[in-house]
Amino acid sequence: MASPGFNNPVFSPDPRAVRSYPGAPRTAQYGTPTTPPPAAQFGQMGVDAAANAQMEGAFAAPTAGAHQTGRMTIEDTVMKTVLLFAVLLVTAAVGWIITLGGSLSPANATSLSMGPMLIGVIGGGILGLVNAFKKNPSVPLIVAYAAFEGLFVGGISAYFEFIYPSIIVQATLATVAVVGVTLALFMSGKVRATPRGAKILMIAMIGYLVFSVLNLVLSMTGVVDGWGLRSGWIGIAIGVLVVFMAAYSLVMDFDMVQQGVRNGAPRKFAWQAAFGIMVTVVWLYVEILRMIAILRGSD
Repeated sequence: MASPGFNNPVFSPDPRAVRSYPGAPRTAQYGTPTTPPPAAQFGQMGVDAAANAQMEGAFAAPTAGAHQTGRMTIEDTVMKTVLLFAVLLVTAAVGWIITLGGSLSPANATSLSMGPMLIGVIGGGILGLVNAFKKNPSVPLIVAYAAFEGLFVGGISAYFEFIYPSIIVQATLATVAVVGVTLALFMSGKVRATPRGAKILMIAMIGYLVFSVLNLVLSMTGVVDGWGLRSGWIGIAIGVLVVFMAAYSLVMDFDMVQQGVRNGAPRKFAWQAAFGIMVTVVWLYVEILRMIAILRGSD
């Protein structure tokens, strides 16, 4: 139940699943090499000596990076994640300005446009599904997803900022704080993803999805207004629960990145990992934004 970007078997802790992707390590594909027959062992001694000498030279050489090994690394994943968020921020600025009718400040906006938000939701939704289920990551599609997601984030941020001044600063700081604390706890080993935790998260996310669809239907039919079933203290409690769900999903994302590196995943899958992390962080930001809006709306 990590982000959709981690559905590929290259991020699986199960060695049997790792064998199914192209470019898997040789030991994962073919199992442990068998011992050569006794007659071949003497002839192998000279080859072993040459191999040992070659290994000593390899150990003395500088450490190979992602470019030399062609394998996914944590550093490369971090760089690609930063690049995707840079694309998101650029298009978010575009979405912000268009939403506010060409104005930089919500206070000077004379009209609000829902165009960027709708385009971002539709385009991001389609590309999100495509990228989630592709066996081999496509860099152009992942970057395009980040661009559409930026339009959505910029549009919804401008809309909320127009209604609740300074809410974007609050939501951004809260999101950075949650991501930072989650990463620190994961790196320290105090928080780890477990099979039981994944099952609980799956049940919670299914329940939240059903609740959200029900709330949307009731709002569209006029049975409830405003935040609907998410109004008041119930909405705050649900918001806190969802933030914890997103934070644990982020823990699972970090764990999947480590699994991909251990499995020797091809370097291109760092893009897939970056895509998965971005999906979770955007989800976390939107939920925090909504929770703060509910709090401020009850003032």
